[in-house]
Parts: sequence; C-alpha cells; structure tokens
Amino acid sequence: MRQWLSNIYRLGLKELRSLRADPVLLFLIAYVFSFAVYAVATGAKLEVINASVAYVDLDRSDLSGRIIGAILPPEFDTPQEIAASDIDRVMNDGSYVFVLSFPPRFEADVIAGLQPSLQLNVDATAMVQAGNGSVFLQEIITGEITKFVAGDDTSSTLPIDLIVTAQFNPNLQSTWFSSVMQVINNVTILAILLTGAALIREREHGTIEHLLVMPVTPSEIMLAKIWANGLAIIVAAVLSLWLVVQGILGVPIAGSLTLFVTGTVLYLVSVTGLGILLATFTTSMSQFGLLALPVLVVMNLLSGSTTPMESIPGWLQTVMQIAPSTHFVAFSQAILYRGAGLQTVWPDMLVMIGLGGVFFAIALLRFRQTMAA
Repeated sequence: MRQWLSNIYRLGLKELRSLRADPVLLFLIAYVFSFAVYAVATGAKLEVINASVAYVDLDRSDLSGRIIGAILPPEFDTPQEIAASDIDRVMNDGSYVFVLSFPPRFEADVIAGLQPSLQLNVDATAMVQAGNGSVFLQEIITGEITKFVAGDDTSSTLPIDLIVTAQFNPNLQSTWFSSVMQVINNVTILAILLTGAALIREREHGTIEHLLVMPVTPSEIMLAKIWANGLAIIVAAVLSLWLVVQGILGVPIAGSLTLFVTGTVLYLVSVTGLGILLATFTTSMSQFGLLALPVLVVMNLLSGSTTPMESIPGWLQTVMQIAPSTHFVAFSQAILYRGAGLQTVWPDMLVMIGLGGVFFAIALLRFRQTMAA
C-alpha cells in the first residue's frame, strides 16, 4: 500500500510538471476561470435592462403622458415617439423591442368605462426581454390607469397588500447566478479536457511506452492523473470564486468553501474518469475534442446550471440522474447560493461517490484494455 501511494504521488508530480510545461493548457485554465467567468456574468444578462421602447400617441392626453412618463430606466430606455406608419418598419428592422400604441380618445374612453384597447407590439426574438419586459409594461400601464381612474396617485384597488421577498438574490441580478454557474460548468469542462488531454499527450509524445515498462499499474496511472489535474482545477476554481466572483463581481458566497471543495473532490473522481474513458476511444487530440464536445454540451445544458431541471421533460430528468454533473450542480447551488450545510447536501455527495465509483471502474477497465493492446 505504501509503495502504491508513493507511485501515485510521484506519477502525479510528473503530471503537474507536464502541465506546467504546456503554456496552452495553462492559458486555458487561467482564461476559463477569469475572463470567461467575468465576460459571461456581465455580458449575458437575463434581466430586462435598457430595453428599447417606442410609442405612437394618437390621444395626446394626460393619461397617455402619465403612462409614457412611468416607463423609466434602468429597465427601459427613454421611450421614443414614432409615427403610426412606422410601426411595421421599426419592428421589422429590430429598432425597438416594444412599441406602444395609444388610440384616439383613449383617456375619454377610460373615464367613460368603455375599456379601450391599448396595443403593445413586442419583438419576441429578444426572448428574455420580451417576456419579462411585457410583464413589467403591463404592470406599469395597469398601475397608472388605476391611479388615474381613482384620482389618487397613492390609491390601489387591490384588496391585499402583496409583499414579495426575494431570497438569496434580493435584487434579482442574473450576474449572481451566471457567474457561479460559469465556474461550476468550467470545472466539468476542464476536468474532462485535462485528463483526456493528459492521456492523449502520453501517446503523442511516446511516453506511454515508458509507463508500460515501469513497475506501475493502470490504477496508479489513472489516479495520478486524476489527483494532479483535479488539484489544478480545484485551486483555479477556488481562486476564481474568491478573486473574480466575490472580488470583482461582488457576488457573495453564502456557504462553506471547505464543504464545496470536499464535494468537488468527490465529483472530480467521476468526471475525470469520464475524460479518461473518452480518451481511450481516440488516438489524437482532435478526435478527443470532437468526442468530448457533445458530452460536454449535454452535461452543461441539462444539468440544471443553465435552466432549472423542472423545465425539462420528466423522462429526460430521470435520464440525467446518471450524469454526475446534475448532482454536482444541485450540490453547488445549495452551498454557494443558499448556504446549505452537510445535513442538506449529503444525499448529492453520496450519489456522486456512487457514480464516481462506477465511472472510475469502467474507465479503469477500458484503460487496462488499451494499455494491453
């Protein structure tokens, strides 16, 4: 056992030296855990920000003016007036996401209780802004009309006082979600790519023959690659959470980083085993990249890191339970977002241990066959 552990340790040091000597992989690790996290968090926003609004006012009344004046930044840009004949043109060329059209005698019909129609044209190609922005505009319009009819800006016809409390993200900022999830996704991506690339690199450099004549076993080689590349990923992920997520983006980390690192170690056993398994079916880096790409796309898109698991079909939710990324995302969200403790996340950790054993055993079997061949 002592010699076994010594071999794993020394082979792992060799992996770290190989990684240090590869500037491309070092740059990749630094990039995906720094600029890539910042760019996705600040560039791909899910909330409505600076949505463009145009309006056609054929009424020129006090009520239409109140509604237009209530459409304010930062959710919306200052509304721009256009002619009625320009509605189709500006919608077709994408100049505005929303075009609000007030008919003649709009205010008079509201006062008379005739329920006039107010048209809101929406460019639904901007899907997130279209859906959320339409709701916001409807609330603004309803609120202004209600106050106008009541003759009191403070009045409300609602029989209840609805108080909304947003837990874990009080300002509903998508940056809080996307920054942390980008780190989690990058852990999966690099765990597969680095371990697979390490095996491919052994073949391309001809050092796999050196390993075959050494008194080491396939399990020692695999475990060495897992702990060495896993260590690099964990260090990069923790630094990203500290420096980029917390430091630059100002996103708080609610839970224990120690517990998160512990769960990440368990996860890396399975996902790095998957990387080695994929590498055994390829002979070059380009082949490995083509094989890993669809696996990474499915794991990231259907694991709950992009959209909630509840939004995908039930049968697909069941299938994705065999993917370790699904449980790692649930584990990470519980800790990093909601500050959960071990008593909450231990089921996900237990599943990751089980899946890690299965993936490691399959990868080891395939690796032994490849070594023997």
